[in-house]
Amino acid sequence: MSRNSPAEKKLDARGKTFAIVAAQWNPHIVEALLSGAVSALRECGAQISLVARCSGVFELAPLCARVARKGGVDGIVALGCLIRGGTDHYSLLATETTRALGAMALELGTNPKAVAVAFGVLTCDTEQQAEERKDKGREAALACIEQSIALNAIDGAA
Repeated sequence: MSRNSPAEKKLDARGKTFAIVAAQWNPHIVEALLSGAVSALRECGAQISLVARCSGVFELAPLCARVARKGGVDGIVALGCLIRGGTDHYSLLATETTRALGAMALELGTNPKAVAVAFGVLTCDTEQQAEERKDKGREAALACIEQSIALNAIDGAA
């Protein structure tokens, strides 16, 4: 962990509401990501309005967009796990999921009612790498809180 990572800061998310969208593939890893995200949000005083599930990582962005359109959230934490296989499927999914969630984060972060989007998708070569990184759900949730605070600070400065 770097010295200034969100995971090392005590963030105050009281009064903020977050949603979590989690893929169902690689459930033993994703459940650990989800548990870490929920714990981090609660420890910081955030409300969790929704935990939504989708099939796989490709479906994360459309479901996150739907949650954002519904309103009532300050941030959305997207969680999933890709483990490289023997075909190009992994690369295609990793690229498109990253692109779609990045585009959504940019769009939602610049809306009048800004919504933070956190990328909590593991892209690993092996199952062992995924196991070693299953605490990243916590880090994604903390990054989402920090981004929400930053977006609100900019709005308050205008």
